[in-house]
Amino acid sequence: MQRTYSPSVRRRRLAAELRRARDLSGLTGLRAAKELGWPHSKLTKIESAKQGVKAADLEALMDLYKVGDRDTREAMLRLARESKERGWWWKYRDIFGERALPDFEAEASGIRCWQAQLVPGLLQTPDYIEAVFRAGNAQDDAVVQRHVQGRIERQHILNGVHPPRFAAILDEGALRRQIGGREVLHEQLQHLCNMATRHNIDLRVLPFVAGEHQASNGSFTVLDFPNPLDVPVAFTETVTASMFVEEPAEIATYNDVWSNLQGAALTQARSAEFIQKVMRDLT
Repeated sequence: MQRTYSPSVRRRRLAAELRRARDLSGLTGLRAAKELGWPHSKLTKIESAKQGVKAADLEALMDLYKVGDRDTREAMLRLARESKERGWWWKYRDIFGERALPDFEAEASGIRCWQAQLVPGLLQTPDYIEAVFRAGNAQDDAVVQRHVQGRIERQHILNGVHPPRFAAILDEGALRRQIGGREVLHEQLQHLCNMATRHNIDLRVLPFVAGEHQASNGSFTVLDFPNPLDVPVAFTETVTASMFVEEPAEIATYNDVWSNLQGAALTQARSAEFIQKVMRDLT
């Protein structure tokens, strides 16, 4: 069974709690680090969630900030422990990287995905996944199959007892591009129709006739979390790298772009009809 929390999200939450505790204590970061005999850079990395914190260091911080409530201290220590654990995706770190999208998906209550070129990874069929990676740099059969298995395991997040709300807007081009050929695409589109009937999935299509829109710079995913302390995260990919965006001002821009796409996309019902029409065009 996949874990229901994200070590990275827990580290970010602990960092936020420590910043708040320091602010309440009236100490600056520089002063707090000096009191503990630490380099200022160490505290900065902990407070920005760029590094974890040892239990002894966390105890020292809580003592310095006069965090006396027993439940609060235990909650912080629990966050520190959970932030060090490894999720199922760790065994696929060679393909996901050490800062992995599945890590954040594990705790997301909502996932919003705009895809201009391909079907979203969480909704791809095995044959479609294989075709995507064969078209890229992964030509070796073993490497391709490892990518396929990793992505299929990632999709389990949508099948849990309390799955996240998954909203996807697909450009018409992503539906018509014959990844893997006509048969593979037809099967993929049928899978989209099936998944779109689930209560937690909102699937929309942005047709070519919608014209210009604000997301022409590329695809992106925004993840929302149930705890208000956990600010949303946006994820984007380029040819050579992937990037997480966490600054509130930038997240606000992604939210604005998402709203623009929603306004231009077809309704759920019309999107389902549109996908079925694309399927008929393939036969």
